[in-house]
Amino acid sequence: MGRLLILLLVAAGCALPASVAARTAEATIQRVETAVAQLHGVRVQLHWPQGAEAGELRLQAERVESPTLGYVFRDLDWRCPLRRPGTGAWGCDGPLRAGNGSPVALAVALDASVVSAGLRQGAATLALHRDATSPDLVRIDLTRVPLAWATALIQQAAPTLQPGRGTLDGRVDVHVATAAPLRIGATLHGRGLAFDSDDGAFAGEGIDLAVDVDYRQPGAAHALALRGTLRGANLLLGAAYLELPSAPIALTVDAVREQPDAGWRFTHLRWDDGAALRAEGAVALGADASLRAMDLRLHSDDASLLPPRYLSGWLGVAGLPGLTLAGTVDAHVRMVDGALAGIDAGLRGVDIADGRGRFAFAGLDGDLRISEGAPVDSALSWRGGRLQAVEFGPATLPFRSVAGRLDLRGDVAVGMLDGQLRFSDLSLLLPAQGQGMRIESGLAVEALRLDELASAFGWPAFAGTLSGEIPRMRYADQRLDFDGGLAMHVFDGEVRFGSLALERPFGVAPSLSADIELEDLDLTMLTGVFDIGQIDGRLHGRFDGLRLVDWQLAAFDGELHTERRRGVRQRISQRAVQDISSVGDASFAGSLQAQLIGLFDDFRYRRIGISCRLRNEVCEMGGLRSAGNTFTIVEGSGLPRLDVVGHNRNVDWPTLVERVAAAVGGDVAPVVE
Repeated sequence: MGRLLILLLVAAGCALPASVAARTAEATIQRVETAVAQLHGVRVQLHWPQGAEAGELRLQAERVESPTLGYVFRDLDWRCPLRRPGTGAWGCDGPLRAGNGSPVALAVALDASVVSAGLRQGAATLALHRDATSPDLVRIDLTRVPLAWATALIQQAAPTLQPGRGTLDGRVDVHVATAAPLRIGATLHGRGLAFDSDDGAFAGEGIDLAVDVDYRQPGAAHALALRGTLRGANLLLGAAYLELPSAPIALTVDAVREQPDAGWRFTHLRWDDGAALRAEGAVALGADASLRAMDLRLHSDDASLLPPRYLSGWLGVAGLPGLTLAGTVDAHVRMVDGALAGIDAGLRGVDIADGRGRFAFAGLDGDLRISEGAPVDSALSWRGGRLQAVEFGPATLPFRSVAGRLDLRGDVAVGMLDGQLRFSDLSLLLPAQGQGMRIESGLAVEALRLDELASAFGWPAFAGTLSGEIPRMRYADQRLDFDGGLAMHVFDGEVRFGSLALERPFGVAPSLSADIELEDLDLTMLTGVFDIGQIDGRLHGRFDGLRLVDWQLAAFDGELHTERRRGVRQRISQRAVQDISSVGDASFAGSLQAQLIGLFDDFRYRRIGISCRLRNEVCEMGGLRSAGNTFTIVEGSGLPRLDVVGHNRNVDWPTLVERVAAAVGGDVAPVVE
């Protein structure tokens, strides 16, 4: 629109015919100034054959520039047959070119009081009207005008935006009084509009917009007032992705930019998407379009509409794609100097469910208030929920906030697996001074029943409890670290977890690291649960530097071994021998005894030991002792004596996992050598 406006004004201001007394007239003008543009190196030629009804007009300009609207053209060239109809108005209609660009048809008609002009290119037309009775006003009518024609004008307000597809219809009034700032008033309807930005941070497509615009340039400042409706747009705004409905969304914008190198201040914003979201407030952007300040109130009567329409981009970045909401939500969000300064949120009957089934909350009710100043109290409760396949009970969290910090006012217990999780001294600190959100809390795990845990995940049933205390757990920069440890009392022994840390818990490829120690587990109970034959004895072991990436084992240094205990027999069944041998790529040793294994149900053993150092999907295996590429897993005792010896110390980890699964599933057939 701005580009065509300049071309029309140039033609309207300079297409006055020279005297027709001579057959040919020429004029060279160094500089021509109009209300919105300057022409340099202007040359006008008029050739009018004697007695002819029309002459040939040619207007050329080396450079045309408009600091106000942001356009610069070179090598402007317009040719047309100049006629004077019986009405007394002069008219000229012909092709207009700028440099090597495609031509457009420019038609100009003017008399002593009125200038009319029109541009045509395909189905697009743009008509200009200027009347001597109101010389400061230029009216422009648009019909199917490509949005791309408005590139320079749009970039005056948003330098990094690149208009794309779509067309505009409507009317634009340009006020160009010499003693007053430029003012543009418009009533426009855009269809199928699209845009993007130089850095790819902002983009939109499929935009249907009906809007009234008031744009002004008082001095170096820019002021914009916009009232309209928006339909069916897909918008990318930084990390936010909006997929808007076909129903109209009412939009109000009042904004100002004091200097060309300053950011926009949206002094009043209003957005009405019905039950999905209503928002009102003010926002300030930096010169780089970063969010610097905000005071925004939001309300949703139907939170189920928020994720698909407004939250999918942020949820994807947070590792929560597919998250669903239900209920009613209110929020008041404040930001100062690019940092979150306060939040007041109200939840009424809100349900949250992770798209991957990792967690869920039911019946969230209450308020969550985070204050940047004086202390404020709030409380939030839920009816129940689920963590993976494990359900947990109701709880109420009493909060107190001061100076951007949110703290629990007391311990909170959450029932789970017939035990409870107890949180103490929980605190949350808002992002500030370049640091992200930080959370700290103490956690006590009190007698969670492992048989219910096994049932929830479909594991083999086994009894025991999980207890422990973590004096402090800290979350910052997408990493959760735990002080202290946890202990499982299981199989008449204990499994202890230490050095726990979790990275990117909801992001891409979450990573868990830990050290695990096994102490005095009853092998009879353990092998009975996992169906790998029967082994009697007591098991000890450790897994140092254990690391899971995307919940798949990636590394550890582990070993398992038996220790003799008074009064406990040490025997291993034939089925267990077969399963251990299949896992360790082992064979039996002991000549005659090895050949007669099928004749005995079980065997005495002196020791059992096996180790694995996992790196890069290769398990470097070992046992009680090693020699070359062999290692002893089972050292027999008495008669018949049976030793189990492994013959390959480097085993492909996926293959080893398949062997373990086959052994646990009972798919290993007896082999007698």
